[in-house]
Amino acid sequence: MHSRPAAGAALALLSAVTFATSGTFARSLIEAGWSAESAVIARVGVAALVLAIPALLSLRGRWSVLRGNATSIGMFGLLGVALAQVCFFNAVRYLPVGVALLLEYLGIILVVGWMWLRHGQRPRRLTVAGSVAALVGLAFVLDLAGTADFHPVGVLWGLGAAFGLAGYFVLAGRVDSRLPSVAMASGGMAVGAGVLLLVGLTGLLPLHATFGDVTFAGRTTSWLLPIAGLSLVAAVIAYLAGIAGTRILGPRLSSFVGLTEVLFAVLIAWLFLNELPTGWQLFGGALIVAGVALVRLDELRGSPAEPTPVSSEPVLALDAR
Repeated sequence: MHSRPAAGAALALLSAVTFATSGTFARSLIEAGWSAESAVIARVGVAALVLAIPALLSLRGRWSVLRGNATSIGMFGLLGVALAQVCFFNAVRYLPVGVALLLEYLGIILVVGWMWLRHGQRPRRLTVAGSVAALVGLAFVLDLAGTADFHPVGVLWGLGAAFGLAGYFVLAGRVDSRLPSVAMASGGMAVGAGVLLLVGLTGLLPLHATFGDVTFAGRTTSWLLPIAGLSLVAAVIAYLAGIAGTRILGPRLSSFVGLTEVLFAVLIAWLFLNELPTGWQLFGGALIVAGVALVRLDELRGSPAEPTPVSSEPVLALDAR
């Protein structure tokens, strides 16, 4: 498997590109009258159904493994899927897609603090430097100088997405190695969609959608286009490409390549939404990406040689997202 690093890198990049489209697809639905919660339910519900067959095939009848990991799958669905995606989609209502995604990426820095406070794992110098760079970058992304519109509600939603992502990363390190990634992804998305639907039916979450035409990339089209994009491109293809890339590169290296998602998200939003952060926000975004990269690099350097990758390790995905 390690003999095909170019193929693994290509798959990891494909996963990053397709995940990066989620904010742009979601924006067209939200502007047409969809609630963020409805968009998430549609996205992960359809994706869970499409991935159900490969998930069942990957288990090969080992239902005891599925039952034994029910709690982990449930927590992944609540944090990595429901919380992270609802907060991210709500953030893009107020903020540029790239800025919202940068806020979500701070979840990696939150994991550093959690591991230090909860498990006493004091960060090394490179991790500290990366965390400081990311926090400085955050100040520029939030545009504290006031050169761009500041939406506190959007920032709070973005930070909520960061907490959801941090929860996903923490859970990813505790998953049973016998549980295939595709089963974890399909099960988690099914749980996330089910929980959001149930809570929405109680009236605690807004569930509303429109089924007419929407505006996407400056053109009027059917609402089915962004739904197909969210569920098939930004979820199914993204997960499957990520899983395949992880099998070749290993989870740490593939997650490092996955940092390019932020860059792709900014580019896609610029091309399709004519949306671009300010110069200072782009500078801050570069600091955040560099800081997160330093944290991931420190983890890579501080870990023992990685064994041959296996498909059972979950894919490190922002949207998990």
